[in-house]
Amino acid sequence: MKSYKELQNASFYDANARERAIAMVDKGTFTELLGPLDRFTSPHLPVLGTAVEFDDGTVTGVGLIGKHPVFVVSMEGKFIGGAIGEINGGKMVGTIRLAEKTAAAIKKAHPDEYAERRPMVVISFETGGVRLHEANAGLLAHAEVMDAFQDCRKKLPVIAVVGSKVGCFGGMGFVAAATDIIIMNEEGRIGLTGPEVIEQEMGKEEFDASNKALVYRTTGAKHKYIMQDCNYLVEDNCGAFHEALKEVAGLPMDKIEGMRRIGSPAAVAEQMKLVKLIGDMQPKDSMDMWKHYGNEDPAALPEMTTAEFLKVVKRRPRN
Repeated sequence: MKSYKELQNASFYDANARERAIAMVDKGTFTELLGPLDRFTSPHLPVLGTAVEFDDGTVTGVGLIGKHPVFVVSMEGKFIGGAIGEINGGKMVGTIRLAEKTAAAIKKAHPDEYAERRPMVVISFETGGVRLHEANAGLLAHAEVMDAFQDCRKKLPVIAVVGSKVGCFGGMGFVAAATDIIIMNEEGRIGLTGPEVIEQEMGKEEFDASNKALVYRTTGAKHKYIMQDCNYLVEDNCGAFHEALKEVAGLPMDKIEGMRRIGSPAAVAEQMKLVKLIGDMQPKDSMDMWKHYGNEDPAALPEMTTAEFLKVVKRRPRN
């Protein structure tokens, strides 16, 4: 295991789930919940002759950022593509519910200091969605996670972090969209149906999954940032994510609520306005949308570093 200083300088994209979990909170504060020694494994995988992991491919725990307790869920894409099943889904839901209970306890014990001590939930998504081996349990976990998000609304922030190799796809794309804030690096990707599945079902003419530039223009972080589906775009190191989370920890809840993409009549109206615009424009490529929002040379944006991009990019205006 790398030292904390090494983790802060390490690539978030290359880091494993446990390294990401440790690096996103302050030094020496992370305590794992239901770790490998507890041996909570899927009861479904052995029946199908599939190997298990003792943490079921998801690291959960709690740490601190300043005085703020941070409840962390970090998915491991190397285990069944980070897919969600009964056990790791239950760990995810349980961690969010624990954060909610902690928020209530802090508010009761420190009513005048709640803003300075307010908990937060941070989920590092690296997943293709539902684990097909246990699909019903995985789908139920998706629903229970989003239900838990709703119970956290306006009480404590729920932050999605996306920047690992698998990205965030399938039903988990919906789950990420239901969080308050999304933080990504340039390598992060969010979508519903994965590129390979689109090509398989609809043909290469519809979507060429081997065209990595097209894939990133469609599902990647720069496009999500322009379209306001990503709130923070950061460099690809764990320290940059940690700094972004420190900033979010200090934001008031009303500002955080205003950063959401869904969950209010105003957000629905805004999305419907966007749907109409796309219907009228019939864009053939995401770069058509980039140009519509004032980026005169959209083809140059993918080649820019994150720092260069953030200096010049024009984003979709919010209502």
